[in-house]
Amino acid sequence: MHPKTILITGGTGLVGQYLTNMLLAAGHEVIVLTRKPAHQPAKQGLSFAKWDVASGFIDAAAVAAADAVVHLAGAPVVAKPWTDAYKKEIVDSRVQSGQLIAEALRTLDNKISTVVSASAIGWYGADVPGHPAFVETDPADAQFLGETCRLWEAAITPVASMGRRLVIPRIGIVLAKDGGALAEFKKPLQFRVAGVLGNGRQMVSWIHIHDLCRMIIYALYEPSVNGVYNAVAPHPISNEALTLILAKAMHGKAFVKMNVPEFVLKTMMGERSVEVLKSTNVSAHKIQSAGFAFQFPTIEKALQDLAGK
Repeated sequence: MHPKTILITGGTGLVGQYLTNMLLAAGHEVIVLTRKPAHQPAKQGLSFAKWDVASGFIDAAAVAAADAVVHLAGAPVVAKPWTDAYKKEIVDSRVQSGQLIAEALRTLDNKISTVVSASAIGWYGADVPGHPAFVETDPADAQFLGETCRLWEAAITPVASMGRRLVIPRIGIVLAKDGGALAEFKKPLQFRVAGVLGNGRQMVSWIHIHDLCRMIIYALYEPSVNGVYNAVAPHPISNEALTLILAKAMHGKAFVKMNVPEFVLKTMMGERSVEVLKSTNVSAHKIQSAGFAFQFPTIEKALQDLAGK
């Protein structure tokens, strides 16, 4: 029995909007939690309800109406410089929102059976030479993003001890037509420059937004799916290869390859440069073993869909 009504946090973001449209197309009712529900245009099957993480408020009627929760909320990681204040916002937005959902499930009347709560492959840190691809049982990295992901996952974990099925997708670099990482990769290509970051050898564990949203829906539908899963395509690729395949998809052979040196990236991005220079090779084996089949398993297929003329 598939859950009928899905409560979504982060529903106005890139992934949230795409997922909402897929759920509506599949005949679900969707309730999006937002701080300003009155500002959002409701439509057939889609409504908006109020929550405010800072004050700990969540609409009890929305929680009562839902059969499942998809929790995607969190401040964007690379949108702003990592000042101490913004790093705190990155962590707090994830931890406090997870705690609010867990508390709502514990204290409010509800029939929610499944919670799908986002995490990220920042959990793993950088590849170690000779180390196989990261798997879900690998420990959290001690750096900022690894610690953020550890706290993020810990905040929502109590729902599992309430008898709810909890699925945590650790999401890789999401590739989408509008916005996200691909928009950044495309910027220099407006000038027919393929900008390879650093030496370009760092591995990028990516996922097409359509496959990510299909995976979340698969997790909602499939009772055997439980716990942590890497949400990455099965064929990670180097930064250089990704950049050149994208350049060819957009411009054929009419482009120039240029390496952007590490020191330039560090000057431009500060501490955030770790995100684009880090090599993280992550395995998709567990979700595939759970029966999920990717529509876009290779970067060629994904970029043909997203960036081809």
